[in-house]
Amino acid sequence: MIIQSCKRSEGILNQYAMGPFGEEVTFKVLYWGVNPKHYDNPLHKHSFFEVCYVLSGEGLYKDMDEQYPLKKGTVFLSRPNNQHQILSETGLFLVYIAFDILHENSKDDANSMISQLAGTNKFYVCGADDSPTALIWRALVAHTSNGGADDNNFISNMAHTLILSFTSMFSEASQKSQEKLFANSSSTLLYQAKLFIQDNLSEPLKLEHVANYLHISSRHLSRLFSKELTESFSNYIRKERVREATRLLETTSMSIKEIADVTGFGSVHYFTRVFTTMMNVSPAKYRNDFEIIVEKREVLERNV
Repeated sequence: MIIQSCKRSEGILNQYAMGPFGEEVTFKVLYWGVNPKHYDNPLHKHSFFEVCYVLSGEGLYKDMDEQYPLKKGTVFLSRPNNQHQILSETGLFLVYIAFDILHENSKDDANSMISQLAGTNKFYVCGADDSPTALIWRALVAHTSNGGADDNNFISNMAHTLILSFTSMFSEASQKSQEKLFANSSSTLLYQAKLFIQDNLSEPLKLEHVANYLHISSRHLSRLFSKELTESFSNYIRKERVREATRLLETTSMSIKEIADVTGFGSVHYFTRVFTTMMNVSPAKYRNDFEIIVEKREVLERNV
């Protein structure tokens, strides 16, 4: 029964509690999730925050080179750009939320608060079932699983309150003073796959690795790309790598080899071949042509 309730809640939250919401601090939810049997996922990173709440089961959370035990009542934070991994032989029942702050819509104090959250060393709290975060989260699930979709403002306010509670739960200042979480629809799965790819372009990004992260079969993931995007998984990866490489060629002074490495091509030869095929110009010539265009534009602007 609790699985069904969480699944109903997940669907409503992914429809009605995505944001942006908040005045002093404005958040945007990327996805809400529920997984009754979360096993191993690959080592990866996000550009956003993700908080998980363990409802049952046992496992391990790896952050950088450290491991932390997971069990019922544990709440843990995956910080932006930190490599992490969840491991479990028997399966964890997790609810989770991925979110980020809209800096331009938030006040300076709020932006500072979220910067502290991104850099906190307190990202793992066990025995948190009676914490404000857990109580709010369970209340939100209970309300939305019982047909509360009509109360859009109430749901948004609760979601906003839940995210704000993370800043207290994972506050190092709070830690010292005391002692010293999508419906599994095709569009949601594809959206999560695209986010994962975007944040891990430097990795090999094999079909099975991304599928394992989403807890679906490689065949299912391949079908999602073919059906929803009308292109293959491998072609989408190449396009994303070239898109990021194009941005780096335009905005940085990184060498061609460095760009080939950070975009996951692995070698300058392969990078040059793929880039030239897709853009009809080599990476070096593309950068040179772009710099010429920028210089001409600057000259025109000075003479206006």
